[in-house]
Amino acid sequence: MTAAPTLSSTRRPLDRRVVALVSVAVLVEVCFYSALTPLLPSYVADFGLSTTQAGLLAGSYALAGLLAALPAGWLAVRYGARGTLIGGLLLLAVTSVAFAFGTSFAALGAARFAQGVAGSAVWAAGLAWLVEVVSVERRAQMIGTVLGTGIAGAIGGPVVGALAHLLSPRLVFSTVGAVVLALAVAVVLTPARGMPSAAGDLWVALRDRRVLAGSWLTTLPTLMFGVVGVLVPLRLTGLGVGATGVAAVFLVAAAAEAAASPVVGRLADRRGRLLPVRVGLIGLVLAGVLLPLQQRAGTLAVVVVVGAAVSGSLLTPASALLSDGAEAAGAPQGLVFGLFTLAWAVGQVLGSVGGARLADATADAVPYLVIAALAVLTLLVLMIVRARDRRARPAS
Repeated sequence: MTAAPTLSSTRRPLDRRVVALVSVAVLVEVCFYSALTPLLPSYVADFGLSTTQAGLLAGSYALAGLLAALPAGWLAVRYGARGTLIGGLLLLAVTSVAFAFGTSFAALGAARFAQGVAGSAVWAAGLAWLVEVVSVERRAQMIGTVLGTGIAGAIGGPVVGALAHLLSPRLVFSTVGAVVLALAVAVVLTPARGMPSAAGDLWVALRDRRVLAGSWLTTLPTLMFGVVGVLVPLRLTGLGVGATGVAAVFLVAAAAEAAASPVVGRLADRRGRLLPVRVGLIGLVLAGVLLPLQQRAGTLAVVVVVGAAVSGSLLTPASALLSDGAEAAGAPQGLVFGLFTLAWAVGQVLGSVGGARLADATADAVPYLVIAALAVLTLLVLMIVRARDRRARPAS
């Protein structure tokens, strides 16, 4: 007699489908974010953009993500994670075509800003939908898989931009927009089963220290990413590395981080969130100390790649902590993943702009050492909290 299928076995195909759809969604979103880099010089030449306009065009996506992060989480709660993801994908498809056919700075900037809003919806709603569907025992691993795929989008983005430069922005971005539209249809056709959304609000979630810790552990590594993204290319160029070599270093670093994320997620599920958090913080400390000391391009490249893989691994347990804390506090997953998107954007902006300004005012080593010191303080706080929790437990 055949045994009846268990709940976990019947949910597993849906788990895999949702993981695949959310992974592709964030992959495409990150591709759009990074596709502008090889196209920016041609837009400056074709439309006569000033340096300030070029900076605004490049930064409008991130600015929109910063402003739309929490509203996107609220939409995921109000209209459902799956529905908000569909809306985000539809907006991304439309604005991609609008960007492809833009013929002025105002049109390009508006389309780019709207793409950033769509990106916030894709990330907040996609991760919330994922957590609603997958089992708690596989939560960190599946989040790591999605994050790894999203990081891989940073590799594919410049390739998409290069194709658009080679062929035609209208052809390439319209084609990708059609792909995003097909992805939205696939999400529509996917069953909406999953855990019901909690009724609490963000303030309830912020009372749980796991939510606060997850937010900080998201901001901290992205601070380093922002600093590295500005200072390392300049340092490599000063050491005689050309543009192709600089690009190769960052491509390998992104690939290493993407490969590490699912592995770290599996470790967080099996051994708890604290172990990968400690490893990631130690990686941040070492990277912050070692990066300014390197005098050779080869050793600097190795530190960048290894540092990205180790310190970037913080993002997976950080997002899992956010989800765990929201679940315990009875708060909606969409709101805390909106908070995740906000923390990511804050770290990127402060790291790139603030880190560059601090380096200009002092020396390149200073922003690295500040981040290393913050990582050390975070480790100390974790040790103190853990020791206090042990003392608070009643003796068995």
